[in-house]
Amino acid sequence: MRRADASLPGRRIAGALAALTVLAQIAYPLTTGETLRVLTIATVLLFAAASVVHAAVTRGPRTALVLLFVAGGIGLLAEAVGVRTGVPFGRYDYARSLGPKLLDVPLIVPLAWVMMAYPCLLLGRRLARSYARATRRARIRRGGIAPGAVAVVTGAVTLAAWDLFLDPQMVAAGHWAWANPAPALPGVPGVPLTNYAGWLGVALVLMAVLHLLFPEAARAPEDVPGALLAWTWAGSTLGNAAFFGRPWVAMWGGAVMGLLVVPYLLLWWDGRR
Repeated sequence: MRRADASLPGRRIAGALAALTVLAQIAYPLTTGETLRVLTIATVLLFAAASVVHAAVTRGPRTALVLLFVAGGIGLLAEAVGVRTGVPFGRYDYARSLGPKLLDVPLIVPLAWVMMAYPCLLLGRRLARSYARATRRARIRRGGIAPGAVAVVTGAVTLAAWDLFLDPQMVAAGHWAWANPAPALPGVPGVPLTNYAGWLGVALVLMAVLHLLFPEAARAPEDVPGALLAWTWAGSTLGNAAFFGRPWVAMWGGAVMGLLVVPYLLLWWDGRR
């Protein structure tokens, strides 16, 4: 007889929060104005809650606190420095539309770092385990890349690739704006290349610290974060291509994020069987 999964009730709560996240995002094309603003904030709160709850019930409350305070703290610090100095993202300012601020940064913004840091870290670690198995089979003992470095870099690139969707959407909605939005990616005006470089730099630091402090749990479930990561990639690609009139955003984000999300999803699905 199989033992009952003690984490199942908590995972169901995380799953319900994830489902509400998806429903809120599906409603984006159907709303405008104040309703859309509220949905945007609600989505971040729901997604972040799903990530923290899932981490708590599958990896322990201490791990969830590490996720919340490390990812949220590094995100807040990077944004506060960015608003004041223009480093590392370029000079920009937040509007008042995202709610209360701390250090000139809307409180909802650090939670956006939290919500995506968790699935991106799990992606990096699964890809790193696959890489380690492949190198063992090939009997590569020296000169290879350390699996920890693979986890940090792939997780960071995925987190930075998500911003290819995020910033164009938020700039179009008027939530923030850059003083010098050029040069930009072809077809994606309003967001300078310095922003993406800054995101990658901060993401590397964030993933490195989380990988160091976040305990390994290779057999712990990844159902909720995996599903949310898949939805974020696929839903953002479809939404920008079909509903928001941003085909270049769909192309850039879908291609770059998909380079790592698709292999992760295939490995995750294969591991479930």
